Amino acid sequence: MSRRILISSFAAVVVGGIAVGGFAMASFTFTTDVRDASGVKGLKVIAWPASSKLDPTEAELRSVDSAECRSTSDETSRCTYTLKITEKEESGRDRGTWHISAPATAEDGDTGFVSRAASFEITG
Repeated sequence: MSRRILISSFAAVVVGGIAVGGFAMASFTFTTDVRDASGVKGLKVIAWPASSKLDPTEAELRSVDSAECRSTSDETSRCTYTLKITEKEESGRDRGTWHISAPATAEDGDTGFVSRAASFEITG
């Protein structure tokens, strides 16, 4: 596995109170810049509660959700992931610290993995 892929600048935001089709929604969005000399093929994302003590591995994350990545240069892409959560789903979420794990794949097949790329708090 190559360490050439750089995943940086994670930002996590929880926004509440969005009404969609009569259902209250919340959104979890984060954006990151991913860089590799060959270009970026994609980024997978999972958010998980610290209280679960999961600590997922790169291999376990091959089938999780993908971020939408757009090239900003030949080597760098800005990747954004948004998870929409209904009010009912949100009420069942674990409160406290959550972590984000993210494996990235370069155009030449190299991979990079950050097990705790960012953290955020769910309160309320």
